[in-house]
Amino acid sequence: MDTDPADVTAIGRDPAALEVFYRRHVADVTRFVARRISDPHTVDDLTTEVFLAAIDAAGRYQAGRGSPRPWLLGIARNVVAAEWRRHAGERDKARRAGGHRHLDGDDIVRLEEQIDAQRAARGLHAKLSVLPERLRSVIELVDLDGLSLAEAAAALGIRDGTARVRLHRARRRLKAAFSADDAASARSTATPPSPLAKGASS
Repeated sequence: MDTDPADVTAIGRDPAALEVFYRRHVADVTRFVARRISDPHTVDDLTTEVFLAAIDAAGRYQAGRGSPRPWLLGIARNVVAAEWRRHAGERDKARRAGGHRHLDGDDIVRLEEQIDAQRAARGLHAKLSVLPERLRSVIELVDLDGLSLAEAAAALGIRDGTARVRLHRARRRLKAAFSADDAASARSTATPPSPLAKGASS
């Protein structure tokens, strides 16, 4: 069940509204992050960052642009993208580890179960890296995260028609890339002709 849009604007000022919002959406956000990140501490940190960012953005939420779930997953996508950029900049790992909040044994088990459950999705996410960002963002949200085309468009702040075209192009290019990989793999595993057989035929 999605949150009443009227409740979203209240999460920045009403702790009770925030509690309801968090409980309704934390599982979705955790799964979203776990599809892209394999470290439980980082999954936990980023999930928290998503809700902090949502609190900051709640006052600007516009119900007419989509329901709360795709809006929140749009924020989650930005948070995860920022994390990947930090990795690309070789952020100090020791400083990162020192900043983690403490997780008890149950927390670790719960997050590792989520991460294990999303292992296949992370593999697919890695394969999508062959696509440019504008195409990858749509196919991720629709085919990986299960949003409708309209919800994905709302999460990305683009028109439904634009999302539809990008999804079609992404699927077409991904199919072509996989076909090329399969062909290359078949060539590399093919048994080369025996030198003896070649000599006998000459």
